[in-house]
Amino acid sequence: MHRNMQKINYQREMEQILAEETAAGRVPKLLLHSCCAPCSSYVLEYLSGYFQITDFFYNPNISPGDEYRKRSEELKRLIRSMPLKNPVAFVEGTYCPEKFFQMSMGLEDVPEGGERCFRCYEMRLREAAEEAQKRSCDYFTTTLSISPLKNAQKLNEIGLRLEKEYHVRYLVSDFKKKNGYQRSVELSGIYGLYRQNYCGCVFSRKEAQEREKKKQQQL
Repeated sequence: MHRNMQKINYQREMEQILAEETAAGRVPKLLLHSCCAPCSSYVLEYLSGYFQITDFFYNPNISPGDEYRKRSEELKRLIRSMPLKNPVAFVEGTYCPEKFFQMSMGLEDVPEGGERCFRCYEMRLREAAEEAQKRSCDYFTTTLSISPLKNAQKLNEIGLRLEKEYHVRYLVSDFKKKNGYQRSVELSGIYGLYRQNYCGCVFSRKEAQEREKKKQQQL
């Protein structure tokens, strides 16, 4: 059966890659795209035992600017606070919300989890692939698959396509598996992390506000 026609266990595939790198005695360089500190917490805990990580905060979708800066600072604080096996370097990409809004033109009314989100995945993963290539990293990946609201299959499809384009291996993943999401919640409590109630963009914020409003009306 063709790879795209079957449900793929990306967690199992990642574990195989990690086992191969460990058996070879290698500690490869990984460019990890991070969306926020809570989502990054478990991923950093898990992967820092296998990689030299450059944590790349590139999220032009996040708005307003104060929210963006808050998430960036929380991620830096988390990296300083966590006892990670291998050192993790923090790198911040250029904050250009105009790029996100330009990408979203014509898709403003698409519900969360649809085509607008898929294009946002690609926008951020493409920047991560370029950064990984520039830094001569062995792999790149993203924390996004830890969220139950993110489409892991689509993320991995995009990552594997960009792998061919940039000649940097994409580390397939589905970090929500093996209680990864639950562990991120636990770590958020341990480190007192700010947990936002929306993905980051104005569209997800509006949907979150509408959900909260409906919840209040039902009380």
